Amino acid sequence: MAEEEKNDIPNYQFMSLVYSISQTAMMQLGKISNPLTGKVEKNIVQAKATIDMLEMLKEKTKGNLTKTEEKMLLTTLSNLYLNYSEEVNKESTPPRQEKTSDGN
Repeated sequence: MAEEEKNDIPNYQFMSLVYSISQTAMMQLGKISNPLTGKVEKNIVQAKATIDMLEMLKEKTKGNLTKTEEKMLLTTLSNLYLNYSEEVNKESTPPRQEKTSDGN
């Protein structure tokens, strides 16, 4: 096996850690249900803290990841940021009021 190929073998423990943390964030964003309770439990503040933890992990592992690990981490963070933005916008947008038949 060439040295370059050998260095691109992903560490599945690292990938499992990233996946586990991302699932926690998705649960906190209310995107998936809590497997213990079966309920959707949303907490945007906790979700942001969890996403920040993954961001910190990205910074601390910079230069030490395989291409596959780095791509997975960046893709995961992008997905979480998009979902976080969506949920924050939902909370900050007031619900639309439907007009009655008399136009009010």
